[in-house]
Amino acid sequence: MTVPTLPTTESRDHVSNSSPMSQPPMSPAPLSPAPKGTPPEDPAQSETQTIEGTSSAAKWLKRAAVALGLVGLIAASRLLPVAEWLETVKGTVADLGVWGPIAYGGIYIVAALAFVPGSLITAAAGAVFGLGLGAAVVSIASTLSAAIAFPLARTLFRSRVQELADSSKSFGAIDRAIEDGGWKIVGLLRLSPVVPFSALNYLLGLTNVRYIPSVLISWVAMFPGTLLYVYFGTLGESLGAGAEKDWKEWTVLGAGLVATLVVTVTLTRMARARMKETAAMDGPAPSS
Repeated sequence: MTVPTLPTTESRDHVSNSSPMSQPPMSPAPLSPAPKGTPPEDPAQSETQTIEGTSSAAKWLKRAAVALGLVGLIAASRLLPVAEWLETVKGTVADLGVWGPIAYGGIYIVAALAFVPGSLITAAAGAVFGLGLGAAVVSIASTLSAAIAFPLARTLFRSRVQELADSSKSFGAIDRAIEDGGWKIVGLLRLSPVVPFSALNYLLGLTNVRYIPSVLISWVAMFPGTLLYVYFGTLGESLGAGAEKDWKEWTVLGAGLVATLVVTVTLTRMARARMKETAAMDGPAPSS
């Protein structure tokens, strides 16, 4: 029978030293440094991307709105009694005399202050008043709505407008751009609508831009878009009325529409490019 041997002192010491409990705690592995050549995130670049993303979305929304507007005008002129409706509106306007365009402009102002999209009202002005008077009515009414919303944002509706600004991803960058460029940035915003028309009317009241220059540049910069939509209305009225036109008259109408569209798109693209340059040159916001 074999007698088991007891471990010697050295063996016991070896076992004790190799026990996991006796090992010193392992230090955590050091975090690997960021790869060389990776620049830190630039707040100005982030704001530029915000404006570019919002501007891109606005660009596609505007294109979709124009396309849908054309399709809607054609469909409405064929499927709905548009001619009868327009004759009714024209009769009402004629009964009002000189107050007809004023009443229409008043309706436009109230609608714009209430965030009602103005595209349809603008196009309808072309159908009711024609290209010249319709463009004049809408141009004056849209400018007055901007002039009224501006002081309301600084006084009566300030808290509500501030909530709207806080929810806008691009307002911070726009505000800083206006601090540097003033009324010029307002004109670019009107030509390239990063922010919808009614919302921008109020949001400008929170910036430090001066009132009179802001209103005047808004009037000038909004006119190409106004003319385009009024032209849509004029063309839609011609289609809905079933007026017989020869190829020369239709050629003139089509050429005028294409020319107006090209000018509007060109100005919009130029304004968008300038807005991107302004955002890229704008430095990060000062720390509070």
